[in-house]
Amino acid sequence: MALTPQNNEAFIREVDEELRREQMSNIGRRYGLLIIAAILLALAAFGGWTWWQHRQNAIAGEQGQQLATALDDIQQGRSTQGSAIVAGLTTSDKDAVRATALLTQADLLLSKNDVKGAAAAFGKVAADETLAQPFRDLALVRQTSVEYDTLAPQQVIDRLRGLADKGSPWLGSAGEMVAIAYLRQNKLQQAGQTFALIAQTDGVPESLRARAVQMAGSLGVDAAPAAPAAAQ
Repeated sequence: MALTPQNNEAFIREVDEELRREQMSNIGRRYGLLIIAAILLALAAFGGWTWWQHRQNAIAGEQGQQLATALDDIQQGRSTQGSAIVAGLTTSDKDAVRATALLTQADLLLSKNDVKGAAAAFGKVAADETLAQPFRDLALVRQTSVEYDTLAPQQVIDRLRGLADKGSPWLGSAGEMVAIAYLRQNKLQQAGQTFALIAQTDGVPESLRARAVQMAGSLGVDAAPAAPAAAQ
């Protein structure tokens, strides 16, 4: 067991200086080369770890640049070239790169009107527990949007539970789908309250908030933002 700093200091004070000098001399003669070797190995390991970290950062930067180039190619109509780059990045060991590549592939399928393929691709990302939750949540919202017309209202509500709540970054998109699902179930109060929550939440796009105010109002729920208090 390692000594605490206090115990170590007490130990040093109790040990005769000459005895310690002799002991250190013996250790140096017996194990000097081993100690030096250990130090060199430690330095080599640290240097290797530093190089590995630098290399990983460099790889992430390179892949990020490739992804940016691919997305630019796709936006400029060079979809074949961009798609090939994206496909190569779907196996990246960098989660952000891999997730973005997979989501891009799903969007490419959707742009080709392959709704079933796009939904499956989004669903694959949503179910991938190795990816960070924000990527999975985004994929789930996109999957639900793609499949919306084929899902039962309760499926939509259950699937987006938690994403349509206050504080969720997906409240706008997920909340609107949930509110419409409530309407399809004829649960007007729940629909109105969900629209009101969207309308009164900062960060939701203004166009969506304006639409939510109108929908909530039509359902008898006042969703207008509270007026600022008058100065005293």
